[in-house]
Parts: sequence; C-alpha cells; structure tokens
Amino acid sequence: MAVPKKRKTSSQAKQKRSHDALTKINLVKCSKCGELLLPHTACTVCGYYGDKKVLDVESKLDKKLRKEQKKKEKSEE
Repeated sequence: MAVPKKRKTSSQAKQKRSHDALTKINLVKCSKCGELLLPHTACTVCGYYGDKKVLDVESKLDKKLRKEQKKKEKSEE
C-alpha cells in the first residue's frame, strides 16, 4: 500500500478543499402564484411554466384526496 513520504502542509490541504464549498440554491418566484421554485421548472402549486398551463394540478389533487378517503374508509371498517 502506498504511503506519502512527506506530510502535506496546511496550505496544500486547504487548497485541495477549495472546490468543496456548498453553493446556494437559486430560487425564483412563480409568475402566477409567487411560490418559490427552481428556475426552468413548472410550478407544482399552480401548474404553470411561464404563461402556459403545463400541469393539471387540480386533477392530481383530487386523485390524491380520493385515495386518502378510501384509506380512511378501509381503516374504519
């Protein structure tokens, strides 16, 4: 197994770690509802991408609610 011949200096170690910094996530406001989201993605709250309606959020929400109601009915029985 390879073993380093000499110890790395503190400045060399810090230079090695210079690329490990975390970057801040860039968030933008939705043009329709004002919700924060990642740029170049459709809004999950209102379903718009720019000025176009891309996602049908209401139907997905209705489907989710119906599923939850079925679970409650089964647990009550």
